[in-house]
Amino acid sequence: MKTWNGSDLEQIGGAEELALRSERGDGSLRDPVTMWVVRAGDQLYVRSVKGTDGPWYRGTRSRHQGRVEAGGVRQEVAFREADPGVYTRVDAAYRDKYGRYPDIVQHVLTDRARASTLRLEPR
Repeated sequence: MKTWNGSDLEQIGGAEELALRSERGDGSLRDPVTMWVVRAGDQLYVRSVKGTDGPWYRGTRSRHQGRVEAGGVRQEVAFREADPGVYTRVDAAYRDKYGRYPDIVQHVLTDRARASTLRLEPR
């Protein structure tokens, strides 16, 4: 597993939103999707409100890689399924970072959303 350098981890993890582009089977990038991103420890995570049925999540499953942009950083990434053991830490990160939006943040804390938790790994 590759690790984030400190600067990119800080910039992306601290950004309010992230633009995610997954790769199609032919290697071209899909249109960007804007979403929330959280940092838990030295890792970055995203979730789909619609769970594993969410269109952008399904798009990450074809090649398990793509590109993210946030906080002035553009990075090629691999999308890795998160270990369920980190869900509680990721939940806490969402609450801490986005708790000022209580009516919205609750949607990324459901079992359905948790099942779609992806760890972003630099490549």
